[in-house]
Amino acid sequence: MLQRLKNLRKTDRQKKQWQPIVKEFAAAIGKKNVIQRKEELLTYECDGLSSYRQRPAIVVLPRTTEQVAAAVQICARHDLPWVARGSGTGLSAGALPVEDGVLIVTSMMRKVLQVDLENQRVVVQPGVINNWVTQAVSDAGFYYAPDPSSQIICSIGGNIAENSGGVHCLKYGVTTNHVLAMKVVLPDGSIADIGGEVPEMPGYDLAGLFVGSEGTLGIATEITLRILKTPEAVSVLLADFTSIEDAGNAVAEITRAGIIPAGMEMMDNLSINAVEDVVAMECYPRDARAILLVELDGLQVEVDSNQQRVADICTQNGARSITKATDPQKRAKLWKGRKAAFAAAGHLAPDYYVQDGVIPRTQLASVLKEIEELSARSGYQIANVFHAGDGNLHPLVLYDNSKEGALEEVEEVAGEILKICLRVGGSLSGEHGIGEDKKCYMSDMFSEADLATMQWVRQVFNPRGQANPGKLFPTPRTCGEAANAKMRDFPGVDLY
Repeated sequence: MLQRLKNLRKTDRQKKQWQPIVKEFAAAIGKKNVIQRKEELLTYECDGLSSYRQRPAIVVLPRTTEQVAAAVQICARHDLPWVARGSGTGLSAGALPVEDGVLIVTSMMRKVLQVDLENQRVVVQPGVINNWVTQAVSDAGFYYAPDPSSQIICSIGGNIAENSGGVHCLKYGVTTNHVLAMKVVLPDGSIADIGGEVPEMPGYDLAGLFVGSEGTLGIATEITLRILKTPEAVSVLLADFTSIEDAGNAVAEITRAGIIPAGMEMMDNLSINAVEDVVAMECYPRDARAILLVELDGLQVEVDSNQQRVADICTQNGARSITKATDPQKRAKLWKGRKAAFAAAGHLAPDYYVQDGVIPRTQLASVLKEIEELSARSGYQIANVFHAGDGNLHPLVLYDNSKEGALEEVEEVAGEILKICLRVGGSLSGEHGIGEDKKCYMSDMFSEADLATMQWVRQVFNPRGQANPGKLFPTPRTCGEAANAKMRDFPGVDLY
């Protein structure tokens, strides 16, 4: 009872401390756009990686660049840490709130500000959903290439923070390849314009620096995106294999042949059956050890030629059958299962932990074999569904979080997968980012000089450490001694 009274008194003191700050936010962006009730704040305590949770002290919902700047300026005046958040679909805890901090949510900034078909560009606010960009220009024969699996709900602002990719990143690149310019609010509340209306601007590539910085350099509030002309022809091939290693070898052979598919995705048997159980498409063979989805686009003559070459390569590498689809509805049906794979994994276990390591394509077969062996040793099933074309793995470690100690064991398994990726010359992330989840492994991939350089860049933009503090880089509180030792003696670098 005494402890409960102490907690209530502490809560009352905190409320009184926040009252004048809340009034400032309300005056700057409107009372309705300030959230402080405990039950409402629960909505924002995590992103898509729900195993990490922290309730923010306050949430603000700006609608314009000026309101974002005003919110950041208030935080600067009161020395408050803040985190930017879009739709909250991130999978690295990059949008995890900070204790006693402010969450600046851009989901109400959802306007398509300009459509310029002649110059193939669109200007949007950060809360615009990824798929809305294509919808805005599809009738005119254009589309926006980056297409994460969560594209019907993830926002452009979040895509920029994590440099998201998607199915078509093999041929067309990730988010950074399609961002021309941005209006950004810096951590001191000032507004800057970076990039330009043409693809190549003189001077430092600040737009390239900002994309993928995970909210540690500021908040993008107006984004100029590059859109592409819809290709003349599109074909999707589905090949099924009795061995996941054979499917991996087929991927390497396709790219070795000089063919660059628009997308090339792989799913293993666990994922195949989960999708069929949930979506019931009846087009993925349940007994296949792996399926490979290959999308080809371009001129009709090019697509016709390449689809036969891809079919031949898959057959030579052990494919049992090849299904081809050129009709838009049939193509969509083949892709539907891949897009639903993460959601369908919920049918396999109460919880799953997804990773995002990248490996060279030539290492696909051997790495998938190692993951299979790791699954057997650990006792945890691992479903594999991933961007095979660029080696971006998305292993889903299945578990039950209600069992004591299960999460810690699964995190260790996921960490071992990342170490396998690094050992074969890969990286920690292809599109999910580092965030809170993988920062302890940064020193396994980068040297002291690498990390120090990154810290210096962050300090130029974010010298007081208020923008998304504690993310991306190892910190003494959360990382082991090996990681700490590499960071401890960096000259001129402040760990926060």
